[in-house]
Amino acid sequence: MPFKREVKIGNILFDSVPLILAPMEDVTDPPFRVLCREKGADWVFSEFISADGLIRDAAKSLLKLDIYPGERPVSIQIFGAHIGAMVEAAKMVEQAQPDYIDINFGCPVRKVAAKGAGAGMLQDIPKMVEMTRQVVKAVKVPVTVKTRLGWDENSKDIVQTAERLQDAGIAALTIHGRTRNQFYTGVADWTLIGEVKNNPRMAIPIIGNGDIKDPVSAFNALSNYGVDGLMIGRATIGNPWIFQQIRKYLETGEVLMQPTTAERAHLCKRHLEMSVKWKGERTAVLEMRKHYCTYFKGLPNFKPFRMQLVSVYKAEEVYEIIEKILQTDFEVSA
Repeated sequence: MPFKREVKIGNILFDSVPLILAPMEDVTDPPFRVLCREKGADWVFSEFISADGLIRDAAKSLLKLDIYPGERPVSIQIFGAHIGAMVEAAKMVEQAQPDYIDINFGCPVRKVAAKGAGAGMLQDIPKMVEMTRQVVKAVKVPVTVKTRLGWDENSKDIVQTAERLQDAGIAALTIHGRTRNQFYTGVADWTLIGEVKNNPRMAIPIIGNGDIKDPVSAFNALSNYGVDGLMIGRATIGNPWIFQQIRKYLETGEVLMQPTTAERAHLCKRHLEMSVKWKGERTAVLEMRKHYCTYFKGLPNFKPFRMQLVSVYKAEEVYEIIEKILQTDFEVSA
């Protein structure tokens, strides 16, 4: 089977094709990363961190360097438009002792890309390669890159770009199967990801990303394209169980039952408790709103609870609503 093989990235040997938590702004903080590791993620990524923010001593950026016990292996991901700033930021990140430093060349958000950072770097491949080379040279931690197929439909040059990034010294490359102009719309094109993986010039691990939302899509991606890892993003929000569900399916073909209402409620509550300790009550309660509905996805007649969960501002109020959910007799739909 294409996923039952060892994959070495940097100094870490994964005994099976790794299932990886993608970096997501205001999502992949230490509390969520810990929960995903507990539920089967093999490797987790931090939120995006601005190189300029780190250098300016911006409190929010510095907070993102926190690494909790139990979440390793962990990557800290940085983005920026200036080579000097990225080198300086990489040195600062190295002090936090992550297992990897990842360079974000994939974020499509206008305020990032318009400044030439994130996916904006896809419009200047020579600069992208030189930035990568300089960051690799500046730190001892293995450096990886996450990027997209190209800027638009007319510039999907990822096969050649991957070769150049490999030559710059990276330990692994993650490819999101969309262009910058697609953002997150349409269907991810795994054909080009497969071309990169099967390019005889490529020797580093290639990780695929895009539209992995359940065990079947994970199985198909590995079977059809032979990548060395799968990175999963939006499908993990409120659903850390997806990692163990995918692993079980890959190993046995068995489809695990969805978590019970009690399991969902207890993990949601624990997630919020950890978040309150890490970032403070108000921020935690607000940022958890994107998780609440997905934690309880599939529960019939859940709308009244959903409306309450996204309307309150105190953790204690959320806990009270979760307690009511626990006392409700739901029959989980298929």
